[in-house]
Amino acid sequence: MGGSFIADNCKFGSASNKVRTVVLVGRTGNGKSTTGNSMLGRKAFKSMSSFDGVTRTTELQTAVLEDGQVLNVIDTPGLFDKSAEPQFVEKEIVRCIDMAKDGIHAVLVVVSLRSRVSMEEAATIETLQKNFGDKIAEYMILVFTGGDELEEDQDFDDYLSHSESIKGMLELCGNRRALFDNKTKDTAKKAEQLKQLLSLVDDIVMKHGGKPYTNELFDEFKKAAAKLHDQAAELNSLEGYSKEEKSERGLQIHQSYEKHLTQITDMVETKLMDTRRRLEQQLKDEQDARLKAEAAAREAQLKTDEEKCMLRERLERSQREVEVPRNRRRGCLIL
Repeated sequence: MGGSFIADNCKFGSASNKVRTVVLVGRTGNGKSTTGNSMLGRKAFKSMSSFDGVTRTTELQTAVLEDGQVLNVIDTPGLFDKSAEPQFVEKEIVRCIDMAKDGIHAVLVVVSLRSRVSMEEAATIETLQKNFGDKIAEYMILVFTGGDELEEDQDFDDYLSHSESIKGMLELCGNRRALFDNKTKDTAKKAEQLKQLLSLVDDIVMKHGGKPYTNELFDEFKKAAAKLHDQAAELNSLEGYSKEEKSERGLQIHQSYEKHLTQITDMVETKLMDTRRRLEQQLKDEQDARLKAEAAAREAQLKTDEEKCMLRERLERSQREVEVPRNRRRGCLIL
């Protein structure tokens, strides 16, 4: 079940096609781009095994599936990696929202079975919730890559149950999860795993009455885009103005749009700063709690050692007290 390329000038969302827009997020190296390629049925995104990752900026690719469904896939770089610069994250989040002005049908949080789930995965979900609201969790699906790592007789759910971190993430995502083997050459297996994933996306869409996820950031972008469109149309209809006057008006329109984008970026920046502060405080609280627990354990151990020492002294004293009368009795017998 592959996909076919759609030209850039093709109109998405026509009445004859069902449109789904999904966003791939996750740590660098978890296989976001490869999963996107598996979904689209072609090598649309650059992907390879690389420590630094290949995806440098947010990118949109589209395909029409065999049932006529239009699938928009937005691939993102490692937005929530520890090494990601705040300014880079802000810019890419804004870029992602710009690509999905009409909303997101599902957020695919990509996790690799080949690497240990870390705080970065949990931070991804928390940061998304902070930027897009708690409701975004209702649109999330955990997509596990590295399906070829599982043994043939190994149960997927049983495998996941051994990780407390994964169980917590699944709970946040409503237990929606899919397994992808991006290395398989089996056409039927490819079709089945995509079918299962899109079924989860459809469940989310049905649950929300067919409406994709949007929030005030999306609304601001739509306003900016609509305003830009109206002003551009107005500029094209101007008559009796010189080329220089039209150029000046075009510059003003562009500056107005850029100002609007800056305001949206500032909104994202504020949310990210709040999230970073909260995560840093959470980390500090956890470290303080660990240090406190370690100090309590040392104190308890010290107390235990002291009690043992005191008990040993009492035992030795008792033994001496018993030995003295016994030696006296021996002395009497000898005499």
